Amino acid sequence: MKLDRPFVIGLLTLVTSLSASAQTNPLWKQEKVKNYLPHMTVPEVQEFLTKSDIVIIPLGALEQHGNHLPIGTDFINGVERCKLIAQERDVLVAPILMAGQSPYHMGFAGTITLSAETIMQVHLEAVESLIRHGFRRFIIMNAHGGNRAISTLLVDQINQTTKGVAVSFGQAIGPFLKSSNAERSSVLDRHGGTGETSNSLYLMPNLVQLDKAVPARLTLPEHLQEMLPDVVAGEPTALMLFLAEGLKAEETGKGTSSAEMSTTGVWGERDPKEGTAARGEASAQRMVAGAVAFIDKWNELWRK
Repeated sequence: MKLDRPFVIGLLTLVTSLSASAQTNPLWKQEKVKNYLPHMTVPEVQEFLTKSDIVIIPLGALEQHGNHLPIGTDFINGVERCKLIAQERDVLVAPILMAGQSPYHMGFAGTITLSAETIMQVHLEAVESLIRHGFRRFIIMNAHGGNRAISTLLVDQINQTTKGVAVSFGQAIGPFLKSSNAERSSVLDRHGGTGETSNSLYLMPNLVQLDKAVPARLTLPEHLQEMLPDVVAGEPTALMLFLAEGLKAEETGKGTSSAEMSTTGVWGERDPKEGTAARGEASAQRMVAGAVAFIDKWNELWRK
């Protein structure tokens, strides 16, 4: 039997397609994201530098987030926020480290903690590399509360010891943020609680196992328990002192590591199931709008 040419070509194309499909990693689900350094080629970075010299670096963590959120919550959510900003303005998203400073969560399996010195050194060397390629401006986004002091020092050291100019993300966008409509909680609701759950439901929905979320039972040191009403109300001194002592490594003897205070690792009394994607979306949109306004202003003022 003689086969016509179009049929043979079609058959060969189908076989080639099936063969290629069979050789493709079945776990690969990512799509290329604009301005995201790990996805970019050298020519794309070179072309980017003709438009912008701004880099945004998220500082995250690999630490427990209760029974329902992944170990990588802070890192993933930080990166995803940066990606959203980078779709609106030309900023290079350059995650450097997954892990951060999390010694107070080491009572829960999977947590990884690095020293402040290690985090600082790695990020400073990364910034120096980017400066060598022509980047000059750096936005340091702290996506994990335990990195707050480190991120502040990192901004200072970039400004003091390199050719780069750095700003803290939270401080930079603060003046441009619109008021939040989120209702203030009437009980403690912090690490792994409804806020982080809401953000995660929006930013990485398929990694949230909401059915596994359960309210934590908390056991705080007596004096911290007594100041809780003022902390929840946002009284500045009570909040400062509460955070200075609370959620610290077991080795400090304060009795405030997450495993010592919480049955699940969540630092809050609300049921995480109360988190919603809508709340997370509102938070992300508010953050992106503030970041865009800041970047526009910085571009306006840069070298003028």
